[in-house]
Amino acid sequence: VIGQPAKSKRPKEPGENKIRPVNKKVKPKTPKMKERESADSSLKSQSILTQVMDKGHFQKVAATLSLSAGQSIELRCKGSNVTWNYPSYLDTFKDSRLSIKQLDRYSQLILTNSTAADTGEYSCWLQLCNGNKCRKDETKTGSTYIFFTDKEELFVPSPSYFEIVYLNPDKPAVIPCRVTTPSAKVTLHREFPAEEIETDGTDILYDVKKGFVYQHPTSDHKGIVYCKAESQGAPQISIKYHLLYVEVPKGPPSTTISASSNGAEVSDSIHVICTVLGEPDVDVNFRWQYPGQESERPVIIQNFWRLINRGTGHTTRISKSILLVGDFEARDAGNYICIAQNLQGETTVATKVELK
Repeated sequence: VIGQPAKSKRPKEPGENKIRPVNKKVKPKTPKMKERESADSSLKSQSILTQVMDKGHFQKVAATLSLSAGQSIELRCKGSNVTWNYPSYLDTFKDSRLSIKQLDRYSQLILTNSTAADTGEYSCWLQLCNGNKCRKDETKTGSTYIFFTDKEELFVPSPSYFEIVYLNPDKPAVIPCRVTTPSAKVTLHREFPAEEIETDGTDILYDVKKGFVYQHPTSDHKGIVYCKAESQGAPQISIKYHLLYVEVPKGPPSTTISASSNGAEVSDSIHVICTVLGEPDVDVNFRWQYPGQESERPVIIQNFWRLINRGTGHTTRISKSILLVGDFEARDAGNYICIAQNLQGETTVATKVELK
């Protein structure tokens, strides 16, 4: 059968009996505690992902791989309905170097002419579908983090020269200066005053797959920072990151409403403004209920948002929805209701406009 290795005697790979049991009653060696833990934890997640090697050989994929930039890689994921996840910029630019094909028994991912920017997590999972509804099969997944090493590009390239990182007191903040060489020595630096920021491994730590992580961000951390990496040569500097502290309470939108006038005459123009102050990276959706809605009264609704700096390094997002009524009529008098919604819930506010 094509694809099956010849039945020749070969040395068993470590942990093979655990992953591919054979019929012979072989008493497997008991691994040391540390090895056993790592084997057990990887057994589930690595079960369906393999790497295609030279001459048609297959190899179970390790949790991390290091390849030189320029190399190509082929991964296979067992299953007839497989979904892949990979560095998002490959989708953004619809990169022709990436090819994914679903075959009868497996899905194939091929990346050719790799670059440092391709460094990241590559994972796959089996989809369980019932009609049009599909869900992830948590027992059949595979994942590996691939470093595409490049001496000229120690940091994974960024599409911009400057990035904003929001420091929220309720969740860790990540300065995403990831490296292409896992052995590189990486340090974090403040631009002003110029100094290296100590990483104690508790409050601030470095994760080679994420970057520097502030576990408990405070307003003291705000400012402009950059990373420096060294690996057998001259040190390299990352892009700059502007850390902005955010102090907005979690929960449904903090919403206010006001009308240009609470009394209008016939043929006046009035506008009603619904305003939300919130976190910089949290979207707000607006809905309106107004007196002329049922009679399909034409109104103009405009939504927009902007970031405001409160002067002490604190940043807030101000979101607004404006409802405009031209040529005010008797049927336009009544309550104007704004419903603002975010992921934490919704807030309803109202104001009344009467006919003079």
